Amino acid sequence: MKSRIVIKVGTSLLNDGGKIHKEAILKIAKCIATLRNHFEIILVTSGAVATGYTQLQLDRANPIFKQALASLGQPLLFEVYREVFAPLNILISQILLSRSDFEICNTKKMIETLLAHQVLPIINENDVVADRGFGDNDRLSAFVAYHFGASLLVILSDIDGWFDQDPHHHLDAKLILKAYSIPSHHLNAEYNPYSHFSTGGIVTKLIAADFLLQKQRAMFLCNGNKLEDLESFLLHKIQKSGTLFGEFQWQK
Repeated sequence: MKSRIVIKVGTSLLNDGGKIHKEAILKIAKCIATLRNHFEIILVTSGAVATGYTQLQLDRANPIFKQALASLGQPLLFEVYREVFAPLNILISQILLSRSDFEICNTKKMIETLLAHQVLPIINENDVVADRGFGDNDRLSAFVAYHFGASLLVILSDIDGWFDQDPHHHLDAKLILKAYSIPSHHLNAEYNPYSHFSTGGIVTKLIAADFLLQKQRAMFLCNGNKLEDLESFLLHKIQKSGTLFGEFQWQK
């Protein structure tokens, strides 16, 4: 039986608010196609708001405008996913979740049914109607990993992992390869998004990791522009970069 993993893709890898990064999405799709030979995979995607912004430049600081952008961008983003996965013979499904959906038994049954039929579930928060959301897709993906029985959450970002200090400002920052706990001051730090369309930066990723560590689950934070490192880690147990939070047990 294959291990189940959740892969979350950050907005910065998908879109910069000006255009959709189709080539990057295609590379992610090919990586997922390779990994599906060894794992069951659920994909959590960001990027709906940024994709909507490519068509209509509304101020996302306005909650109603942000929901309007999500409504506009979600089908456009999904169209790109369908375009890149179709040549790989991978059927995809769209699932928009709110917090309350995790309390519904049918939601998990639906996920199990899709995976059993070799369909790739692609999940995003239901930003269009959610009034009490997760705030970011890092925490959403942690919920998905825990509630849908994944042994590992992989967060693909634009950074190599968790460093002992901010690598954007400190050239001597060192990558932390493994972590088993996260000091509270890191979890309570002010959010510092790296791009206009990000919602949490490193802080929400650490919050997601802390949630999973408390549930005895693991998380791997790595650079989505270095997918060869992700494949090396998952397929060959060689960690070239990235940060592993907790312990991940590969099946023999």
